[in-house]
Amino acid sequence: MAGILIRFIIDGSPLSYSPKIGDRMKPAQITRTISSPLSWSEIPWGEYYRAALEQQLAPWWPKLFGYHLLKIGPLSSQISTEKCGISHQVSIGAKGDNMQVIADPYRLPFSAKSVDACLLSHTLSFASDPHRMLREVDRVLIDDGWLILTGFNPTSLVGLGKLVPGLRKRLPYSSRMFSMMRMLDWLQLLNYEVLYEHRCQILPWNRRGGLFIGKHLPVLGCLSIIVARKRTIPLTPTSLRERSQRASWRGTVGATKSFRKRSD
Repeated sequence: MAGILIRFIIDGSPLSYSPKIGDRMKPAQITRTISSPLSWSEIPWGEYYRAALEQQLAPWWPKLFGYHLLKIGPLSSQISTEKCGISHQVSIGAKGDNMQVIADPYRLPFSAKSVDACLLSHTLSFASDPHRMLREVDRVLIDDGWLILTGFNPTSLVGLGKLVPGLRKRLPYSSRMFSMMRMLDWLQLLNYEVLYEHRCQILPWNRRGGLFIGKHLPVLGCLSIIVARKRTIPLTPTSLRERSQRASWRGTVGATKSFRKRSD
């Protein structure tokens, strides 16, 4: 079944197989409002989830540089970023005790291209329109800015919990769960280069998350993590025909310029 995406549940839809990429691009906006928890402790095993995310993201924080880091949403505000190379860090959200700025995440009160990095830790999991939120984040991010996303993996034990009627209205099963492939599609449309994608915490009730199982079946991890950067040049390779047409327009070039890629 190579090339076929097997997904358990996406946004509450029943167990199904979807071989078409177009199925992953279906509208993600919903009319109902999902109440977001204000802390990880409100989610069963939430502190285990937070510890697992902090462990996975720890190697990345020293690589970030710039002036401003936005931590969007109450759960993002509780993720430790003390080792981040960006000193000015602002927690922003519609509500929450840890918020330094109270504002609508769909209307961030910042100028275009003024933020160096954004952390959305399970923020999209409780968003009625994740596409719109990502576009707003993209607006405020500078070119080559960093975007870090985390969420619940539908192909996991937490995802299977949506099949149980008595659990659907409880956390974390009441949240929205997007597959890794679907989130990668969103980022591709916005021209982001994905540097890291990972799933972890297969056993949600275990502090270590089932490390042995995770080494062999990482796809079943309850948590999805993506680290990406906003790029200004198209990431899709140009077709040979387009390149040949451009070459004919330019004509003969007498000198060759070499460009050295800046190391991150």
